[in-house]
Amino acid sequence: MGYLLWLQYIPNIEEVRSKPKGNVWIMTAQMEFNLIPFQRAWDIKIIDGALSFTMHSTALPEFKSFAETQNPLSAKEDGFIRQFWQEAFDCVLPDTTPSYEHENICNGKENLASLPSTFFEMQMTSHSYSVYNAIYAIAYALHSLFSSRNANRSVMNRIARKIHNQDVWQLHYFLRSVAFNNSAGEQIFFYQNGTLAIGYDVINLVAFPNKSFLHVKVGSVDHSAPPDKILTINDGMITWHSWFNQVQPISVCSESCYPGFSKQVMEGEQFCCYGCIPCPEGRISTEKDRNECSRCKEKYYPNKKRNFCIPKTISFLTYEEPLGISLACLAFSFSLSTVIVLGAFRRYHNTPIVIANNRDLTYILLIALLLCFLSALLFIGQPRKLSCLLRQKMFGMVFSIAVSSVLAKTVTVVLAFMATKPGSTMRKWVGKKLTNSIVICCSLIQAAICTLWLVLAPPFPDVDMISVTEEIILKCNEGSVTMFYCVLGYMGFLALISFTTAFLARKLPDSFNEAKFITFSMLIFCSVWLTFVPAYLSSKGKYMVAVEIFSILASGAGLLSCIFFPKCYIIVFRPDLNNREQLIKRNK
Repeated sequence: MGYLLWLQYIPNIEEVRSKPKGNVWIMTAQMEFNLIPFQRAWDIKIIDGALSFTMHSTALPEFKSFAETQNPLSAKEDGFIRQFWQEAFDCVLPDTTPSYEHENICNGKENLASLPSTFFEMQMTSHSYSVYNAIYAIAYALHSLFSSRNANRSVMNRIARKIHNQDVWQLHYFLRSVAFNNSAGEQIFFYQNGTLAIGYDVINLVAFPNKSFLHVKVGSVDHSAPPDKILTINDGMITWHSWFNQVQPISVCSESCYPGFSKQVMEGEQFCCYGCIPCPEGRISTEKDRNECSRCKEKYYPNKKRNFCIPKTISFLTYEEPLGISLACLAFSFSLSTVIVLGAFRRYHNTPIVIANNRDLTYILLIALLLCFLSALLFIGQPRKLSCLLRQKMFGMVFSIAVSSVLAKTVTVVLAFMATKPGSTMRKWVGKKLTNSIVICCSLIQAAICTLWLVLAPPFPDVDMISVTEEIILKCNEGSVTMFYCVLGYMGFLALISFTTAFLARKLPDSFNEAKFITFSMLIFCSVWLTFVPAYLSSKGKYMVAVEIFSILASGAGLLSCIFFPKCYIIVFRPDLNNREQLIKRNK
């Protein structure tokens, strides 16, 4: 235990007293704020505002009354009380001097409460409190030792002799399990590593001109707290020395690091010197002189200055924003156009241009295109379980039906040309059975892929908090990315076969050859979906959904416009050409 006496051995202490430099004393737990008699003349103002780590203590209700009853005249066998009394009150006891002519004789009526707190405190100090608890802890440990059910008398006698011979380490086993409430109502126990659970107090010392002290608890050290909460200090309660004008002192060689920055140790410099570095991406600091930056909570993100967190906005493609409204309007426009074309073809059901190239396939293709445009609406709005399950499957199925219908129409053109040659055996293949088989078989393969997708890893609503820093993205998790690209890959395979077949058959001399129109439509279709993959992978959030909707609408519109608009032009504006003789003449 150290006293303020040690301060006089610090170099230049007199210079510090006469020429204050702005120092703040920080005392360890072994220091006591006590003076001894020959230090009465000291100016204790030098350590005003000091901070001290002290053993945690609590006021014992009976200690003050115990101290007030002490009398050195009646405690002749207590050498400590007698010696302390004479030094504290600067007097001598009657029975310690041969004559009573001494100027100041102790009469035993001196009041301990009249002493400055630098010489004696009426409340139990932290060290005394530790000794008090230690004595009780040993007492409880001894009690546990001697009341152990498994200890026989000979063993206890042997242990008692060892204790008498100061082999106190035998008590460690019982000390570890000691737990009791002292007279202040505080629970005393030890952690596994032997540390006392009560921890430490951080005390601010406030000195007054009459040599009295005021101890103010401004913080604590709690070993059971999380790592960043072990040491807590309420700097608003600290009273600094008058040299600092009640302002917290700062490092002598570094300015404070403002919010948005953290401290960085500078190699080769003193520990109180540091640099300030900006918080890294995704982290913030909200206070001055932070040792490290911290992350925002899950639903927040850092601002540009990285000194506070902003709540993330929820993002998904909705009907209430311009992008969602535009795509929905396009989907409805193309759907309406498809219905108009389908109505025109139904009205002129028996005309040559409708009958050509299998009108049943024409109706299947138009209905599939209508469903393609409508399936795009499943991608707009907040993702739900049903919409996530349906949207990719419906899109994949109806497009496979549409492309397989185009393939069947192309095959029809090729077979019709080959069947016109003399002696050809292809006539038996011309008809609805082959085209229907192509549509059904190609569609069933896609249906099998979609069914396998639903069984193995079905899509589900999900939340993405990582892709976009400022947003919480509500999306459909596809479940299996592999199955998603299998659906796209199979659809692309059908489109490639259709394009190749139509390209080879585009110049066949048939009166009702629409292979040239199919070639252009499939060229648009393949181009759209080839550019879809890189655009989709480079997009984030709702823009990924928008890219897919645009691809659906663009590819569907390409099929509708290239295959059907030339026929609609003849049906509506040139009905005179809608007969077999005129079409034959135009193709000769």
